[in-house]
Amino acid sequence: MEVRGWLLTSPYLLYSLVFFLIPLGWSLWLVFTNWNLISPRIDFIGLENFVKAFKSARVHAAFLSAYRIMGFFLPMVLVQSLAVALLINSLPWGRAFFSVGFFMPYLASGVAVALVVRGILAYNSPAAPIFKALFGTIPNWFGHPVLAVFIISLLIAWKFSGYYALIFLAGLQSIPKELYEAAELDGARFFTKLFRITLPMLYPAFYTVLIMAVGLCFAIFTEPFMLTGGGPGRATHTWYLEIYYQVFQNLRAGYGAAISFINAAITFTSVLIVRRLMQRWGRALGYE
Repeated sequence: MEVRGWLLTSPYLLYSLVFFLIPLGWSLWLVFTNWNLISPRIDFIGLENFVKAFKSARVHAAFLSAYRIMGFFLPMVLVQSLAVALLINSLPWGRAFFSVGFFMPYLASGVAVALVVRGILAYNSPAAPIFKALFGTIPNWFGHPVLAVFIISLLIAWKFSGYYALIFLAGLQSIPKELYEAAELDGARFFTKLFRITLPMLYPAFYTVLIMAVGLCFAIFTEPFMLTGGGPGRATHTWYLEIYYQVFQNLRAGYGAAISFINAAITFTSVLIVRRLMQRWGRALGYE
């Protein structure tokens, strides 16, 4: 029986070994070296990579960019996904069909979607006259720091809102209908039921979605790489962009590995802070 259990779990264990444990161990070694991905010689330099990373203006920009995107992305994706979940939950039929429909953007290629968005927002796009009529001019969407961050955040929120909506939908369907019936007998209206029943009962879903969304803000690559290249003024220069540039363009594997570990530490700290804040809300609601 034990042999059969190991055989059944062996594909996952092998996957974890090849794609997680071995790369992690190799990265732990690389952070103390100055290997350039080509030379057979690997020199040990101690903590020099970390010292350079902490002093780097590019790393500082990546740090700020993650929180800048988070400031736009979190409200967008929470409102969008919750609205989608409420809409689907209110349908008398076809919930599975519409759930799959809203989930489809999550499966779309990030490169393809970014190319479409870049084409729509271009100066010579078919939508340019509409923008000019609305704003009096064609906005430089990717040339302004705030607009660039806003567009990238909106694009990622559109991509993930359907996925997070499924989590909210599962939470909505677990709320007893008797609570709403009792509230209606007391004369409660939509917003009263939303803020007094729905949102408090969705605490486990909010907890899950928020933790996942915060972690995502530190792992963004495709959208800024395709749309802005990290600009303008490094406003969208994310952690993964910096790691990519250092490792594959500058051939500084050890330095890129050090940045990735700094990113992991900051991600863990940010998620831990959000987790503690959510737990305080949960205790106020009586969940803990």
